[in-house]
Amino acid sequence: MFQERYQFWLNDSYFDEETRSEVASLNDPKEIEDRFYADLEFGTGGLRGILGAGTNRMNIYVIRKATQGLADLISEGGEERKARGVVIAYDSRRLSYHFAREAALILARNGIKAYLFKNLRPTPELSFAVRHLLAQAGIVITASHNPKEYNGYKVYWEDGGQIPPDRANQILDRINAHQQWNDIHPLPEKDAREKGLLIDLGEELDYAYLKKVKELALYPDLAQEKGKNLSLVYTPLHGAGNMLVRRVLTEMGYSVFTVPEQEKPDSEFPTVPYPNPEIPSTFDLARKYGKAQNAQILIATDPDADRLGMAIRTPSGEYQQLTGNQVGTLLAYYFITQKRSLGILPDDAVIIKTIASTDLADLMVMDLGVQIENVLTGFKFIAEKEQEMENLGTGNFQFGFEESYGYLAGHFVRDKDAVIASLLLCEAALYYQEREGRSLLEVLEDIYQRYGYFVDDQISMTLQGKEGKEKMQRMMTTLRETTVESFGGILIERIDDYELRKGKRIIAPQENYSLLLPQSNVIRYSLQGGGFVMARPSGTEPKIKFYFNIRDVNPQELQNTLERVKSDLLKLVAD
Repeated sequence: MFQERYQFWLNDSYFDEETRSEVASLNDPKEIEDRFYADLEFGTGGLRGILGAGTNRMNIYVIRKATQGLADLISEGGEERKARGVVIAYDSRRLSYHFAREAALILARNGIKAYLFKNLRPTPELSFAVRHLLAQAGIVITASHNPKEYNGYKVYWEDGGQIPPDRANQILDRINAHQQWNDIHPLPEKDAREKGLLIDLGEELDYAYLKKVKELALYPDLAQEKGKNLSLVYTPLHGAGNMLVRRVLTEMGYSVFTVPEQEKPDSEFPTVPYPNPEIPSTFDLARKYGKAQNAQILIATDPDADRLGMAIRTPSGEYQQLTGNQVGTLLAYYFITQKRSLGILPDDAVIIKTIASTDLADLMVMDLGVQIENVLTGFKFIAEKEQEMENLGTGNFQFGFEESYGYLAGHFVRDKDAVIASLLLCEAALYYQEREGRSLLEVLEDIYQRYGYFVDDQISMTLQGKEGKEKMQRMMTTLRETTVESFGGILIERIDDYELRKGKRIIAPQENYSLLLPQSNVIRYSLQGGGFVMARPSGTEPKIKFYFNIRDVNPQELQNTLERVKSDLLKLVAD
């Protein structure tokens, strides 16, 4: 099967000369198989993969086919949906603009209006633009925080949120209906513009978006008066965040120093191993400038500016990087307590987080008298829950977060938003500094003393190709078929299998129950006293991830406990 595909891409004149030359240069039979044994998987995160020729790689032909599937679904809804159009944004990665333009011209070929940003923009602004322009859908070309060899294609629907599984399956069915690759052609750009099917977007969307972001500030006057007292260093990590993050902070009253070596977009990301603010080394340059500037906080955004990392200066002058769980917990605490103090916290306020995010937030939010909702891993599920509450009129969304550095407030974006998070974190840091004489680290310590100390960690195994996918399946099967009663000496209270949608409490009183969340290949072990261990193969990357959230009343014991838990888990899944 893959040999036929290989020969087709090697010889058919539909593929450009560069693509055919790349295919002809392949010598390793295993690489040929990996590139052609399957189509690059289209899931709820859209597409994401290594750039290159082949059906299992990111290239213009895969982009064309995916966009044709989306166009088919939109066209089935009639002329009104086609006229509402699709908004397209892109980040600083290799071929991002080329892919975005190609998608726009495939839509135009199908008579669907395409709004294309003239320059790179953050993913959350794409989400906003879909809602603001009342568009039918959105596309963003990005591989988020992946290595430079990757790019991706994410699809959004009319609510501004990433497509959920059922919508992804509808698009996938239409993609699969196109068995031939060589019958999908873009409309020439000149024709698309003349027909009004290709429209440029620019600063008018920036203004509308930033106006909404600024309205989220709880103490705008404090920032105008005292903002320059908060010394901060920012790095966009060569991505799309620089213009809007720096602009909103500056306009609100903060003084921002931007890391000069990482300020400009660069698809090679030359100063970092991965452009991921979760990785400590991405802060190396920010730390250097932070010490020179005597900055209180450092912030970093990933290439498409939907994720935000943060480090805070300690009394010793070093910088402590916070986890996504710590930032999410701090922002949830800030929003709840300060909105209540200002008399603007709704009675039906709701915080939304994912099942991969810390149990500390559940304890804290419920103790503060606010409802908390847990959803599947992936920010699209937070946005989907917000939309559901809005439709049903039950609950008032205040804040959402996931452990992988994603945060959201407000009702005008339906995805994680590092522009919003930058503003809220700076305001929280300034508020506690100026009004209470405390740092965010001291606020976090108070939360720990009240609800227990938690430590987070994650093991991410990259398993490439067909063999890697089979190994991940074996790991999940082992976990499902093995009776586990404890990890690291901590008893397991409940095991939830979201693939089977069944849960069981394994300590007295024992019981079986059904899970209400949608089906997903995830197993979560809830530990007695709080915390969890969770296993989840990624839907968009060749990875399996193991999440650890461990609680102890004694912070000195946390790291040892964590290592014991990790060791037990790794022994269990060893192949």
